[in-house]
Amino acid sequence: MTHLYVGIDGGGTSCRARIRNEQGELLGEAKSGSANILLGVDVAMNSIIDAITQATAQHNLTDADFSRMHLGLALAGAEQKSAWHNFMQQAHPFASMVLNTDAYGACLGAHNGENGAIMIAGTGSCGIYISNGQQHVVGGREFPISDQGGGAIMGLRLIQYTLLASDGIKPTTALTEHVLAYFENDIDSIVDWSKTARPCDYGQFSPAIFELALKGDTLAIDMLQQTASDIEMFLTALNKKGATKIALMGSIGERIVEWLSPSIRQYLVQPQFDAIEGGIMMARNKEHNLF
Repeated sequence: MTHLYVGIDGGGTSCRARIRNEQGELLGEAKSGSANILLGVDVAMNSIIDAITQATAQHNLTDADFSRMHLGLALAGAEQKSAWHNFMQQAHPFASMVLNTDAYGACLGAHNGENGAIMIAGTGSCGIYISNGQQHVVGGREFPISDQGGGAIMGLRLIQYTLLASDGIKPTTALTEHVLAYFENDIDSIVDWSKTARPCDYGQFSPAIFELALKGDTLAIDMLQQTASDIEMFLTALNKKGATKIALMGSIGERIVEWLSPSIRQYLVQPQFDAIEGGIMMARNKEHNLF
């Protein structure tokens, strides 16, 4: 019976699965719901099985083939040891599972399994450097206590500034007007919203920050300069740990490059493959298990 290798990239929004055979041929790829294990290990497992089930249909495979599938799971939340163990203790129909973080999978893919680092700056942020099988992590301890350089922190700072501007403490700009318009100029609405707002809710304001910075909005420019400084802090930390090749990834990371200093840009490289491919590399080697 031939083996099949499945790479999984799972986060709070989606779970992506890719199936390859022993020769590396692509047999199927699909996407399902959330697979952040901190949101529930059973939820993550269901999303994984759902995505794989969809992917199998593309090459005349069925759930009967699950028993020959080796899974490499690059999942958000896997850095939490208790959640890692809770997930791995679940019953499953697969031949084997290897679990590490989504950042680890992304780093493996970005450098095709070789030594290197990535800095992810999306809604949140995290840096990781893999050197001879050892991983070194900077940041990534979740919003609001960490994740500097990410869209959620950027949005939080914008909301804080907008409230100060509404009190006449800070000057208003087109950016603060944009935020107030979103809440129909109702400060109480902002306060109510903040009680249940998630990182992605704060992060939704980042496109407007980039857009208005290009139009010369002083607040937007200041915010991008601060975000660039935060990202440089992490890139410098990764470099001090030995990384000389760093792939800057994520919705913020891909757009912030021109705001970075030339001395930092010299370490940046383009990723070779994605986190799903990193997952497939994990599936082939159990040494990639985090714990």
